Amino acid sequence: MGYGFLSDHADTHSGGLHHVDCEARHTDDALPAAPAQPEAIRAALAQVALHLLADFDRDRAASTAHARAEVSAVPLRAFTEAWAVEVTIARHPETDARLHALEARAGEVTDLGEARDIAAEISRIRNAAAIEAGLRTAGGAAR
Repeated sequence: MGYGFLSDHADTHSGGLHHVDCEARHTDDALPAAPAQPEAIRAALAQVALHLLADFDRDRAASTAHARAEVSAVPLRAFTEAWAVEVTIARHPETDARLHALEARAGEVTDLGEARDIAAEISRIRNAAAIEAGLRTAGGAAR
């Protein structure tokens, strides 16, 4: 049993896109919460988003090379946190589809107000996923 992070779509629209209410809600997902280790993240991706494995492997190789070049764990930590968020989003197909629709619309929009609304909603989705993945608290602080 897990905690989903997005409720059903609200009835309001902006630029033809439904707004999503990002209030936490309880779900009975069979899949465990997003893991914190790269191999566990990769295994979770294989279950929920097989199409992302090539991107994951490419990003992992780049982050590893960057970490070695900089003699720093920061690139690997950033990689792991970013992909934990991606797994969390992928575990919620409606949220994943909504995020992709917003990202596609963001590339087309010309109205500044609509662009701000889209950016804010994308941010809410990603922040809620980070909270669910255990990377942030509900107050926004990193863990």
